Amino acid sequence: MHNHNHSHNENEDSKRIALAFFLNVAFTIIEFIGGLLTNSTAIMADAVHDLGDSLSIGSAWLLARWGRKSADSEFTYGYRRLTLFGAFINSVVLIAGSLWVLSEAIPRLGNPVMPVTEGMLALAILGITVNGIAAYRLSKGSTLNEKVLNWHLLEDVLGWLAVLVVAVVLMFADWPILDPLLSVGFTLFILFNVIRNLWITGKLFLQAVPDRALHDEIRNALLDIDGILDIHHQHLWSLDGEHHVLTAHIVVGGDFDADEYGAMKNATAEALEQFGLAHTTIEIELKDEFCRDKTKQ
Repeated sequence: MHNHNHSHNENEDSKRIALAFFLNVAFTIIEFIGGLLTNSTAIMADAVHDLGDSLSIGSAWLLARWGRKSADSEFTYGYRRLTLFGAFINSVVLIAGSLWVLSEAIPRLGNPVMPVTEGMLALAILGITVNGIAAYRLSKGSTLNEKVLNWHLLEDVLGWLAVLVVAVVLMFADWPILDPLLSVGFTLFILFNVIRNLWITGKLFLQAVPDRALHDEIRNALLDIDGILDIHHQHLWSLDGEHHVLTAHIVVGGDFDADEYGAMKNATAEALEQFGLAHTTIEIELKDEFCRDKTKQ
């Protein structure tokens, strides 16, 4: 049942990313046409940004599918780290896209251009609807890849909200400078959050502990088991930000016979079950036993 549910969840992840990809591609085409018709450089800039988003989401979709391949003799942990790689690519592309939007918006602060407001309004409503649907679907995902992709779409939703506000205001006032001002504001907000996600992704690539609190909770859960005196060489890292791997040496007291050894393994398994770890390797050592990894880190 667990494997069936896990496979079902992964298929749902793939479907959510696929929906976001096809919606983004279709709307990017509409944006390019609409940008030409409305003579809006802001819409054209967002179209270029969405083209980059489409490429990123498409690559993330493929990497997520490949990441479900079973482990083999070469990739013994499987291919899940491909999804982490996808999250890294998407973060970099989104940062580059945001910087590009800023490079287009900031100069317009000194030389704003009045676009066709009726066309802007229609495209803004369509943009909020399309990207909002995709963002809502991806918000149900739990993978780091989906979270990063969700920021792509959230940026687009906020961008079109800005366009909508500007279009309505420009229908009644000659204030074209509002367009670049709002563009700079929401782009800086998204840029901050994406850089934070990129930092998290980078640490996971370097096999940092995915969650310090979780690391401590695991240690305390093991030390609460009767018979365990100490723990060393505890290492917790993540395959993709969601599936974690644990290795540890536990030190036990007394003379262990076969029954006690089996009981300790069962107690350890029960203590770790609550954490939903993807892989665990626990070595049992006697109190006065020499640890072969004593000098290693």
